[in-house]
Amino acid sequence: MKEQLKWNEPWIMQRADPYIYRHTDGRYYFTASVPAYDRIILRRADSLAGLADAAENTVWRKHESGVMSEHIWAPELHYLDGKWYLYFAAGEAEDIWAIRPFVLECADEDPITGTWTELGKMQCADGDEFSFRAFSLDATVFENKGSRYYVWAEKVGVGKMISNLYIARMASPNRLETVQVLLTTPDYDWERVDFWVNEGPAVIKRNGRIFLTYSASATGACYCMGMLSAPEDADLLDPASWSKERYPVLASDETLEIYGPGHNSFTTDEEGGDICVYHARKEAVIEGDPLYNPNRHTMLMKVRWNEEGKPVFSYR
Repeated sequence: MKEQLKWNEPWIMQRADPYIYRHTDGRYYFTASVPAYDRIILRRADSLAGLADAAENTVWRKHESGVMSEHIWAPELHYLDGKWYLYFAAGEAEDIWAIRPFVLECADEDPITGTWTELGKMQCADGDEFSFRAFSLDATVFENKGSRYYVWAEKVGVGKMISNLYIARMASPNRLETVQVLLTTPDYDWERVDFWVNEGPAVIKRNGRIFLTYSASATGACYCMGMLSAPEDADLLDPASWSKERYPVLASDETLEIYGPGHNSFTTDEEGGDICVYHARKEAVIEGDPLYNPNRHTMLMKVRWNEEGKPVFSYR
């Protein structure tokens, strides 16, 4: 099946913020933002390559009004404690930029035909007076040393606000145990093009370290990926445990007509090879508002590892 995969070219069209989960039975699940931002879809296949042509199933639709009624963004599918969870962000028809993180739960064996229950907004820890009070999105979940962690983007400041990444330990699939800890803020020029943004976190663990990629700047051709890392044995809630790469680990390549790569996730192929799943555009110049232009496509990249044990993201 590997030969059927397309590398660093549009693989699943008009699907942004792609997330692929490989279940314990070896089957693959795909979800992503759809251009209408009005629903959550799932695909399933026995192989990674099979996702491209797999049937797309709508498992949840936005509300008509109130919370979860606008801008349904960046869903992620996770299997925790024997249940399925979808983490996503949504606004309100009455206030479309009141973006907050929400959780759906499915206790059935099959997340495509099963019943999804709305658990509401992600709950912060007691005493946390800051988390999810402002524009919050792009949550991901990962496990390390018996604990689960929740990483998300949230805007702070006044005027043209700044999007930072935060981390907290989880008490349950829809509640945080600890108050937020700032992981990264847009420090560098490549994180500050048009907007000051760190968002779209994704985690891969290898070689005794945790690597957390994220996306930076506005969603056009300037969009790119940065990376943090920390030792697996470190206190992940201590900001000093994390180190940040000075330059992007993946950016636009005009020679290949790949523009604005980002909002990635990680999976493995059938042989266990690491795969970076990301979206990008084929046009340098975007017609209209980049946010509402549908031409962000899901692409795949083989992840290589260098002598230092760090992931290498390369189009070639």
